[in-house]
Amino acid sequence: MTAKRKIQICTLLKGIETGDAASVTVVNPDKYIQHNPQTHEGGEGLAALFKRLSKSSPRVNIVRVFSDGDYVFAHTDYEFSSSRIGFEVFRFEGDQTVEHWDNIQSRKGPNPSGHTMVDGPTEVTDLDRTESNRELVRSFVDEVLISGQLDKLGRYIDDRCYTEHNPRIGDGLSALRSALSNSTSNNRITLQYERAHRFLAEGNFVLSVSEGFLNGVHSSFYDLFRVTDGKVVEHWDTTEAIPPRTEWKNDNGKF
Repeated sequence: MTAKRKIQICTLLKGIETGDAASVTVVNPDKYIQHNPQTHEGGEGLAALFKRLSKSSPRVNIVRVFSDGDYVFAHTDYEFSSSRIGFEVFRFEGDQTVEHWDNIQSRKGPNPSGHTMVDGPTEVTDLDRTESNRELVRSFVDEVLISGQLDKLGRYIDDRCYTEHNPRIGDGLSALRSALSNSTSNNRITLQYERAHRFLAEGNFVLSVSEGFLNGVHSSFYDLFRVTDGKVVEHWDTTEAIPPRTEWKNDNGKF
């Protein structure tokens, strides 16, 4: 079931390239709940979106895809009129997906250490550690990102081999500590995590879904962590501004 669902989602996302309406047959139109505020409700709205996007000859590269119970989540590299990086999350009931969330931002970088927003390992390992890795990331987000307890960074981050893919941050614990410290103290960037909504995990990869504010703008934060031996060794992310309620095309909310 897990492998089949991953294939179904990859086929669905590739439909953005072709505009083929058949690619959305994995979507249950009678139950589908859409959380992208800029997309209409239901499978029909998704098919229309794909048809419109395909006219610009887009490219879709699915870099990573994971499964967690009834959820499949993917890390994607899009080439529309501009390059974008995204996370896509789908909830299944049986053979069809019935709910969707995403978080997409413009591609930036490479970062000070030369990494792009998507390069790095893709293989899922340590399936027996899925739950412990999920709890590690949950605690990190709560204590460090939300509560700002930077003195606990060393408890969660492996300074010997920490690799960072955020476009503005370099590798290593000191670079991360500096970025998180500066984010709340200088006039250039203000970053505030306020609430974590979801933690999805498969083996050594954990995706956290949070909301807060970036430079005063209500935003959603998707953070993908790779964990080895009880510590975070790699991080990717996307940040997306949440549009005003008056601009939403459905009533389901971003989260």
